[in-house]
Amino acid sequence: MIKLFLLLGSVNAFLSVALGAFGAHYLKQKLTPDKLDVFQTGVHYHMIHAIALILIALLSEKLANSSMVNASGWAIFIGIILFSGSLYALSLTGLKVFGPITPLGGLSFLIGWILLAIAALK
Repeated sequence: MIKLFLLLGSVNAFLSVALGAFGAHYLKQKLTPDKLDVFQTGVHYHMIHAIALILIALLSEKLANSSMVNASGWAIFIGIILFSGSLYALSLTGLKVFGPITPLGGLSFLIGWILLAIAALK
């Protein structure tokens, strides 16, 4: 799982930088300021949680309760897809159907952080 979370974290960090540049240079002229803010929020959380995946990869070998650490990594990865992905889709399409998905991604982030905290305590 170490290599997998390291790969997922690295790829997601790359995507976050690429999408941030795309937003700053291309979308800035195409989207309203409100929609651009939504897009940039997705980029911000995407990068934070990509770094978290890299840290989880490093911690999964160090902490005795690696199954809990691995579960936290999966929750955070799902959070990236649901939270950031829904914000990207919402800002680019304007379809409100993506709005209710965002809190599910936030909940997934919270679960991932709680699982990591529990792993640290055990």
